[in-house]
Amino acid sequence: MNNLSENHRLGAEGEAAARQYLTAKGYQIRHVNWRSHHLELDIVAETPDELVVIEVKTRRNQYFSHPADAVTDAKIRHIVTATQAYIYLYNIRKDVRFDVMALIPCPPEGFRIEHFENAFFSPVW
Repeated sequence: MNNLSENHRLGAEGEAAARQYLTAKGYQIRHVNWRSHHLELDIVAETPDELVVIEVKTRRNQYFSHPADAVTDAKIRHIVTATQAYIYLYNIRKDVRFDVMALIPCPPEGFRIEHFENAFFSPVW
């Protein structure tokens, strides 16, 4: 299997583990890999009080950097722009929270998951 398809498989498994984790914590999943043109939101979930936009980063290990370090300022701007489109499209009337989830495989039991709530803030809200 080539590296690209391996990375895609790992990312898909990480997102599935993230969804399972969030569902077990009581979040309702609205969309996964929601797209608007060139923008994407990994997971859009909600609680009774908030719309929660979650960026999921899965890495094989953290030897070189923590998975959450991949959420750069440019990535944050893209997430905020996509979230604005999402809110407009679905007429959302809730507070918005931005989370990051970092996942690293821990065979055989699955993934080590770190959930960073309020990982960043948008100047728009």
